[in-house]
Amino acid sequence: MAMVILGNHTAVRAARSKQDRIRKFYCDVLGGIASVTTDEVDRYKLGDTHFIFVWQSTALDENDFLNAIWLELKTDNTEEMKQKILAFGVKKLDVPDPHLYFQAPGGQVFRLVGLNEDLSVYEKSHSSRPGSSASAS
Repeated sequence: MAMVILGNHTAVRAARSKQDRIRKFYCDVLGGIASVTTDEVDRYKLGDTHFIFVWQSTALDENDFLNAIWLELKTDNTEEMKQKILAFGVKKLDVPDPHLYFQAPGGQVFRLVGLNEDLSVYEKSHSSRPGSSASAS
């Protein structure tokens, strides 16, 4: 069988009206490196992951992203990064989990975890709330 993995290039369609706030968040808060910033696209690098924002006059409402894929951000200092993210004023999501879940400018949803954190509890849990007493019935 052919092997499949998720790649490290991500494209997001975002409203041009959110451009300044998205740029500040990905560069100033997350420490991303901008390689291209134009009226058409922005390209950022976070570690080995490449983000492209395609600017449009309209885009999905941020609430629509709550029902889309949620991504994971890894950091070597979760408490420091959590404080920077919250100080920026993102929407913090109420998720029954010890990690910070938030909605970034542009609508993307992330979970913040430690770079070397053991997340194996999430890999075999039969519950949407790993560590809970829910069983596979």
